[in-house]
Amino acid sequence: MQLYQSRGFNEFFSDSFDFIKLHGKHFFKHFFTITGALLIVLSIVSYYFTKVYAEAVVSGITNGSNPFKVLDNFMNENFGIFILSIIVIIVVSLFFGLIIYSFTPIYFKLYEERGGANFEMADIIKRYKAQSGKLLSFLGYGILLAIPLGIAFFISAFILTITIIGILAIPMVVALFTSLYHMTLLEQLDNKRSFWDSFGYAWTLITSKFWHVVGALGILYLISYVVQLGVNLIQSIFQTASVLTDVTPQSVLEPQSLATTIIALLLFFITFLVSTSLATFIQVCQSIVYFSLKEEKENINTVSEIDQIGSSEA
Repeated sequence: MQLYQSRGFNEFFSDSFDFIKLHGKHFFKHFFTITGALLIVLSIVSYYFTKVYAEAVVSGITNGSNPFKVLDNFMNENFGIFILSIIVIIVVSLFFGLIIYSFTPIYFKLYEERGGANFEMADIIKRYKAQSGKLLSFLGYGILLAIPLGIAFFISAFILTITIIGILAIPMVVALFTSLYHMTLLEQLDNKRSFWDSFGYAWTLITSKFWHVVGALGILYLISYVVQLGVNLIQSIFQTASVLTDVTPQSVLEPQSLATTIIALLLFFITFLVSTSLATFIQVCQSIVYFSLKEEKENINTVSEIDQIGSSEA
């Protein structure tokens, strides 16, 4: 598939699905090979962190106490462990999240350079190592940039929630902010621009075809949200069942408690997996959009074809 070509609203969708049809096996094989263990660790850590504090709240309710006061007492009594666990979870989540998030941009950059999916795991890992400095730079500056962007996002979302139509437009706001980050990283990996220059360039690309970009990606986010809502509902039911079972005194001796916990943990992982897979597919679409907008701005493929014609005539 040619990445550098002009696309409209419909092509953003169709070419993203075509890319998955053509290279989905290669893409997801390498994605889950690299990120599979990280996803398992993140899902387990998230599950038990949620479970511990949910049990504290449920225990307060079953004992007739104020659940928030019980949770506050629990945190104060385990203050050292609580702070340490928060720090560990944040550090691990940021590091693992960076690896997972940057896979798609790295994959597409290799795809662009090789003219297709003719590369293997060793090439991807080598590129991770070569781009480690830029990835860490992206993480640091990205966190810094998240402060003003986060404020702008919540103000926009608050204004939009006033009307029903506005609520439906929230996915477009999400699409705008996430696309800015994704295209910034793609541009930064070119080794031509700094983070801030890449961010400015990403903004220029998006605004050149603003409604097409945020409209198409906003629809994908809306579909993703609906799917995740259904999966999360099932997972939450079993999570609640697990918590209620575990706060019962005799539950330690009951085999059902262990079975419920295993099912809840499995569903938590499946939810995590579905969420990550949907987010990764949206990244694929964002990458397709990026190369399309870049072609319209710089005529990269057009210039390349002219050069090839000139060289063949010579």
